Amino acid sequence: MNARPPALLLRQWAVYTALLPLAATVLLAYIGTVGWSVWISFTGSRTLPTGSFVGLAQYVRLFDTERWIISLHNVVIFGVLFIAACLVIGFLLAAFIDQKVAGEGALRTIFLYPYAMSFVATGLVWQWMLNPELGLQSTMRGLGWEGFTFDWIVSQDKAIYAIVIAAVWQASGLVMALMLAGLRGIDDSLWKAARIDGIPRWRVYLSIVLPMLWPAIATAFVLLAVGVVKVYDVVVAMTQGGPGTASEVPAKFIMDHLFTRANIGLASAASTVLLLTVLALLAPYLYARSRAARREAAR
Repeated sequence: MNARPPALLLRQWAVYTALLPLAATVLLAYIGTVGWSVWISFTGSRTLPTGSFVGLAQYVRLFDTERWIISLHNVVIFGVLFIAACLVIGFLLAAFIDQKVAGEGALRTIFLYPYAMSFVATGLVWQWMLNPELGLQSTMRGLGWEGFTFDWIVSQDKAIYAIVIAAVWQASGLVMALMLAGLRGIDDSLWKAARIDGIPRWRVYLSIVLPMLWPAIATAFVLLAVGVVKVYDVVVAMTQGGPGTASEVPAKFIMDHLFTRANIGLASAASTVLLLTVLALLAPYLYARSRAARREAAR
């Protein structure tokens, strides 16, 4: 075997050297800090980190905390409604635009634009719109609908649903873009054959198109699910977790205990629970992708 030319070896070592800062950042700033947080969750740390190992005591205390249980309950409600609504609305928008409607480019931009906004801006806009004294309720009553009531944002039972509305408004455009890319990859001959056979359009979407869109649906689901786990900005901007703890979510629980209540041990335990949740969501997706890649390589 011939030895590699010195110039080629030098070029390869230059590439590896250029990657060292990135590798150090990943190892120290990401993996290192994650490992440190997990370790802190097994200690009795309060205001400052300590090395006093307490085992699973922080996790026991975490799941004995009513506020944490409420936050889990809220994030489950938020997650189910948010993901389902985004997938349905995103698909309907994509199917609408796929009909080659006039002004398609403008419509794509309009539907996708909310996703370019930060969740803080979205939360502030919807906080004003849903404010009973300033927003939709006040406007409708000013138009003569005196009995109109829409005070979800200040209701103990409905505040979390107000947050769902704002989040769905922002994220549906992303799902639309993913679904539209999948729809544009479907051969026009499929639609021609369906028309010749007299198959209703809705049946074609349900039985043929949706299964073909499975990769786009899976990608959208994973992105939305990760967004559910880390939802924070829109909650703080709209309700601050209130009224009371009616719209409390895990990420806000963590931030409050980390910075306000100075309990980094409990906050680290909650962070570790969220980390495991994200890994549980990503693992099946990554496994399915690896299996698909292996099948393609074996052909």
